[in-house]
Amino acid sequence: MSHEDDRRPDAATETFVAHRRLLFTIAYEMLGSAVDAEDVLQETWLRWVGVDPDVVRDRRAYLVRITTRQALGRLRTLARRKESYVGPWLPEPLLTAPDVAEDVELADSMSMAMMLVLETLAPTERAVFVLREVFDLGYDEIAEAVDKSRAAVRQIAHRARAHVAARRPRGEVSAAESRAALGAFRRAVETGDLQGLLDLLAPDVVALSDGGGIKQAMPRPVVGAEKVARALAAGVAVFGPVSTVESTQINGHPALVTRIDGEIDMVVAVRIDDGLVTGLYTVRNPEKLTRMERETAVSR
Repeated sequence: MSHEDDRRPDAATETFVAHRRLLFTIAYEMLGSAVDAEDVLQETWLRWVGVDPDVVRDRRAYLVRITTRQALGRLRTLARRKESYVGPWLPEPLLTAPDVAEDVELADSMSMAMMLVLETLAPTERAVFVLREVFDLGYDEIAEAVDKSRAAVRQIAHRARAHVAARRPRGEVSAAESRAALGAFRRAVETGDLQGLLDLLAPDVVALSDGGGIKQAMPRPVVGAEKVARALAAGVAVFGPVSTVESTQINGHPALVTRIDGEIDMVVAVRIDDGLVTGLYTVRNPEKLTRMERETAVSR
């Protein structure tokens, strides 16, 4: 046997690497945290290497099952962490490649707005919804992953779909619309144009600012166009005079990133319904900005 043969990864490693992006994406959509998704992948790998891949009939399904079960356990731990979190909790933003936006269903499921809707589901509902609606897994496969009967999974999927449908963004918004809204929003904030902000914001707009108790942020959600506009015009945790602002792609959607002295200070994402901004999401917690310097590979 040559040295080249010695360096070739074994079947278990090859299989895991081949499905790694899919497994990460499943874990991230279930958790809203890239750090925890990576931990889930590590736990999945440790369990996978103890298995003989040659006796596994469907390796992808087997890996998805391990990842889902690990993520479900992690979701319950995360719920306890969120109870003591300082201020509003927002998902960890990911810098994504332009091609993510081209997969409309994947980008839609990863948007900050949709991730917040997924937060309102119970753990098993979230797992079933993600596996069925985003990754198009069959009911039998999902039943094995969440340890429920096929009939129970169908019921959970129906309930989760109805729950999400009532809360998800209304209608599709093009990337061009999002970029235009973000550009107008940026100009209005930078110039302190209160009327310009009011023209962009829906009457029931909700602004959430996640500083995690580390950076200054709005301590609770701000609701209503006038309140949000006044908070932004007053410069509450948005753009300072020493910051630079650039456009980027976050979770498959246009967003803004501000830097101070070259260091990322915050990420700003929006939800748009009927041409108006209905959700404004600002992440400042530095522990959640570690995925902003290089693209994170995601896939279905």
